[in-house]
Amino acid sequence: MRKILIPTDFSVNAMNAISYALQLFKYEVSIIYFMHAYQDDIYINETLLTRETLSEVTRIVGEQSKKQLEDLLKQVKEKYPNPRFTYRIICSNNLLVDEADNIVNEENIDIIVMGTKGKTNERKLTFGSHTLQVLKYVECPILSIPSNCNYAKPKHVLFPTNYLIPFKRRELKLLCEMTSPFRANIDVLYVSKSNKLSLRQEDNKAFLKETLCKNDINFYTINNKHITDTINTYISENKINMLVMVNTRHSHLENILFQSPIDKISLNISIPFLALQNIKRVSL
Repeated sequence: MRKILIPTDFSVNAMNAISYALQLFKYEVSIIYFMHAYQDDIYINETLLTRETLSEVTRIVGEQSKKQLEDLLKQVKEKYPNPRFTYRIICSNNLLVDEADNIVNEENIDIIVMGTKGKTNERKLTFGSHTLQVLKYVECPILSIPSNCNYAKPKHVLFPTNYLIPFKRRELKLLCEMTSPFRANIDVLYVSKSNKLSLRQEDNKAFLKETLCKNDINFYTINNKHITDTINTYISENKINMLVMVNTRHSHLENILFQSPIDKISLNISIPFLALQNIKRVSL
């Protein structure tokens, strides 16, 4: 049974991510957790908040969160009826990244699905700050859905990798089971100035091929040192409709996301983006 966590701030972007997830996993028996962490909403206007009013504001915001989740659940059941889905709602006086981390561990979540941005929807940023925090600190695969990204079957998937780290079998199995019902082609892309692989890289490549065996897998090498530009070009030229990368130290994704200021990220993602989490992130 698939366990899916979908954080929401009830924005248009969050609803778009929900819509995508419910269509992507429609063939799988799943428990879907809709979660709203509302601690930031309590302190959003600190100039009006006092010690005397804190408990009352907390109560009001908590009740509003629960009501919005109940309304969301009703809307989802009406629009996307599916006997394979069981739903849970979680409203929590907590920070998003902390609550997501708790639920992942307590419920053994397989994947988190969320929008690349939330209510703020800053156009200059590829990812909102909340999504980046979840990507960096929560040990769970994360599928990020860009704003205005309409659902399309993931029939052509791009998986850039340098083959330097051992993949997690559970995460590759997730990718395999997500895409195999759609008979997806997975293009594994190695961006390097050298065509030669080390023994470790060859072993990791073989493991990748073995674990994704239900899909058609194509292995490509592009001789280039500009990884981000190469990925963007490949996506646009090959009609890619899902991007998959492994988030770990010394990976392409680590370099793109976490060694640059947020506002300088140059990976222009307009398609669903699955980040596999290979190692436990640094604790908050």
